[in-house]
Amino acid sequence: MTEPLSPPKRKNPLARTRRTLLPPSARSRTAHGLTLAAAEGRFALQRCGECGKFTYPPRDACPECLSSQLVFVEAPVGGVLVTSTTIHVTGDSYFREHMPWRQGIVVADCGPRIIAHLHADCTDGERVNLSLRLDKAGQPVVFAAPSQRASNMQDDPALREMTADPRYRRVLITNGRHPATEALVRSFKDAGATSVFVGVAEAWKPLAGEDRLGAIDGVQLLSLDLTDQRSVFNLAADIAGKVDILVNTADHVRPVHLFEPAGTRKLMEAVNATVAGTMNLAQAFGPAMAGRGADGVNSAAAWVNLLSAYALANAPEFGAVSVSHAACLSLSHWLRAELRKGGVRLLNAFAGPLDDEWYQSVPAPRVSAGQLADGIIDGLRRGLEEIYVGDVARDIRARLAANPKALEREIGR
Repeated sequence: MTEPLSPPKRKNPLARTRRTLLPPSARSRTAHGLTLAAAEGRFALQRCGECGKFTYPPRDACPECLSSQLVFVEAPVGGVLVTSTTIHVTGDSYFREHMPWRQGIVVADCGPRIIAHLHADCTDGERVNLSLRLDKAGQPVVFAAPSQRASNMQDDPALREMTADPRYRRVLITNGRHPATEALVRSFKDAGATSVFVGVAEAWKPLAGEDRLGAIDGVQLLSLDLTDQRSVFNLAADIAGKVDILVNTADHVRPVHLFEPAGTRKLMEAVNATVAGTMNLAQAFGPAMAGRGADGVNSAAAWVNLLSAYALANAPEFGAVSVSHAACLSLSHWLRAELRKGGVRLLNAFAGPLDDEWYQSVPAPRVSAGQLADGIIDGLRRGLEEIYVGDVARDIRARLAANPKALEREIGR
């Protein structure tokens, strides 16, 4: 049985921070079909369009009938571990620091034999559940865990390397005035986070729920104005070396139509609050987090962006939100490439309209603060790169994949 994770010891400030090493990252273009599935938390394998056989690893031709009609589809996650081995010696720099490491051959229920990384509780001859995970280099790997859940399963060292579990980590939530802030704080504390920093701009303004936040053990309210570069860098000088998970809640929702006289001003306000704010955060906190990807139990693990689902398809009534969040989405791809060098993940959480006053004219279903917070915790625990919270976000994602032009016409009515 997996040993429970122990709280990290106080770090020696004179000791050198370990350099982040990454596992091998070479993948074929075909294999990136696995990357897409792993980023969204799905288990998908290639299946031949002619003979119907599943195949692994990814190929350009079916090994049974040589057909080129191989499509990634959802596959059964079950299988049997037929044999395993524990590796103690390796020439790879990354795995040398994580020995011993378990691997084994799993006969999947859908057919193929798969070499998988193993959870410590997996036993030869027993059933396992397969999943696609993103490793520290952001590349897909197959991971096998026992089919029956047991205590402390999430504390397995190999699994923790492929996730961003908040347990014993320190969290920064950048905008204390975001409607989901209190729910996020409580969810992170319930998930085992050691401390939660909450940034608050313009401290002279009343903050809803300030007393409740202050009463939670391990929560600190700090001055942070994302639109003020000096404010961001001053806070980074104090706590950037302590932040393991950063939750970027930069937002500015103002309904506006394109032809309104105030349209340009409202768009620039939204861009300044979101895009410029995210850029300030990236420059101030990004280098420190990327340098701490191998800093033990509470190493820097993840950056989370809260994005509107309208970043994927412009909703005219919320056009400024759509444009600014679409720009943040593009910026997140840039930031992900930089953070990946340090083994830090970036999770984009796309949410439908939130259940707050700015979306009061939007009919149900809307996303509650608790629903958004729970989705983010689940995404971090699974090591995902993209999550879609709420029916609206999931519907936009599905329609975008099926027919982008139909989505553009329908959402633009």
